[in-house]
Order: sequence, then C-alpha cells, then structure tokens
Amino acid sequence: MEYTTLGDTGMEVSRICLGCMSFGSSDWREWVLDEAESHEIIDRAIELGINFFDTANMYSMGESERVLGNALEGRREQQVVATKGYFQMDEDNPNSGGLSRKAIEQELDHSLDRLGMDTVDLYQIHRRDPKTPIETTLGALDDAVRRGKTRYIGASSMWAHQFAEDLHTSDALGYERFATMQNHYNLVYREEERETLPLCAKEGVGVIPWSPLARGYLTRPHEEIDATTRSASEDRLYEHPYREGGGPEVNERVEELANERNVSMAQIALSWLLHKEWVDAPIVGTTSVEHLEDAVEALDISLSESDIEHLEEPYEPVRVSGHD
Repeated sequence: MEYTTLGDTGMEVSRICLGCMSFGSSDWREWVLDEAESHEIIDRAIELGINFFDTANMYSMGESERVLGNALEGRREQQVVATKGYFQMDEDNPNSGGLSRKAIEQELDHSLDRLGMDTVDLYQIHRRDPKTPIETTLGALDDAVRRGKTRYIGASSMWAHQFAEDLHTSDALGYERFATMQNHYNLVYREEERETLPLCAKEGVGVIPWSPLARGYLTRPHEEIDATTRSASEDRLYEHPYREGGGPEVNERVEELANERNVSMAQIALSWLLHKEWVDAPIVGTTSVEHLEDAVEALDISLSESDIEHLEEPYEPVRVSGHD
C-alpha cells in the first residue's frame, strides 16, 4: 500500500479509500451487502493496508455506519474514518436533513453513536444546503471541531465559486476550513478539471473523488454495462453523462490498454486517477474481495504520458453532473 498526506491535514491515508456505500442492508438497495459480507471486505482492506474509510449517514439509512463501526471495533484508532451528513434521514422530521445547526449537531451525534466513536476523523457536508446561510453551517461545523466531535471537516460536490466562497467565509470569520473535497471525477467525467481541482490544489485541499470508475462504466466494455446487478437497477448511472461526448470511445481505449497490459479495465481507470497530482485517494466501492484486491493492484500500474494522452484524447465537455 502507498500512503499520502490528506491535503493539509497532516493525516496519512492510504492512496485507496474504501467507500462504504455498498455495506449495510440489501433492503435499502438490492446490490448492498449485509453485515457478514461487508466485514469480510473491510477486514481484507485492512490486511491490504487500507486505513481510510468513507461512509455517510444516508447509506442504508445508518446501517453502513453501524456495520463499519462494528467491523473496526478494537482498531478504530489505526484507521481514518470519514462520514457525511445532509440528506434527510427521517421523512417525518424535516430537521433530520439539511445543514442547519440543529441538523448538523443531531445528525453528527447519531453518526458517532452508530460508528461507536467519540470523534470522527472527517465530517463532510454531503451537498450544499441552499436553505441555510453558509455562515450558519460553518459555525456549527467549527463548533463540532472545537467540541472534539470531528477532527476535520470536508465538502462534497458543488460549484467552484461556492467552494471558494466557503473557504473565504471560514477565513474571514476565523472558522475551521474545509480540508477536503469529495467530488465527481473519472476518465469519462472531467469537468472538475476546469475550476474545482485547480482551486483545491491552490488552497491545499485534499481531493477524494467519488465514482472513480463511473458507477462501473469504466470496468467493462460499454455494450456490457447492464450486465451487473447494480447497473441493471441503478437509475443514476443513466443520469450521469458517461455515454455522452467521447465517453464510449474513452471506454474502448481503456479496454484496449487493459488488454495490452493484461490487466483489468478498472485498474487502468484507477491508475489514471492515481497519476493525477491533485488526487489524494479515489473512493473505491466494491461488493467483492476480488475487486478490492484488483483496485489495490492498480497502484503498481505505471502509465506513460502517451498512455494518458491516448486515454484522454476522445474526451469532450459534458454537462455538469453530481451537484444535486
């Protein structure tokens, strides 16, 4: 395993972050693993040197946090645990979502209870809340740091001008800054390269991209994409513009290079991300130990400048996706 410093936090994290959306309960989404299968993958991840885990309160409506917390019992201090809040958790309680002070304080407490932790390493806003002034949100997050409930705070997908405003507001008011950005970034969705990623590099913000394999689009030839359980049942795959612009040709070039190297398409796609200086750790979700091991082996794949240019060349600008 390789390790890197997460942004300017000083924390050392594995170059692969294990995403925990697929852990919890199949009652939530049919491709999600139940607890025993989830623990098998988490245990193997730790054996492989992964020390960075990302979950959220909304994943399996809290079950993902509980499953992760149980799996890490007795070894939480060695791991870096990140979770998120924003989406409404109780349809009968509007204050169970959003980024008001009330929502942040109560939902962070609920997350800590499920994780079995007094302090989480990184607490992220899952999206920006248009109904709450950013000063209110940042004030509540700053208090959470000062009270020892989270060590660092992070943000997720938003417009670059919004993120710049958030950082400026923190500086102006003396609040804790967002230390990380969890954004939508992969070989077939590169709109973040225009503004958000250069901003993160300039501000020392750690970058932990979600959907590094484009919800599976970069793991198999595009004509076979509906073959998996998740792809067949996941409507959001089609909401993202992976098939637009040069997406299909990028997919074909990933397949071509993977065949030449005798590696998987997923490994080529992950290796491309790992070659990007502004990326700290892609968040890789998986439902099998085999795919987890495959992802870790991507660290050993070296791409030349010509390989990277060949993979990137077909890309065309697409609509912004992932901010909602």
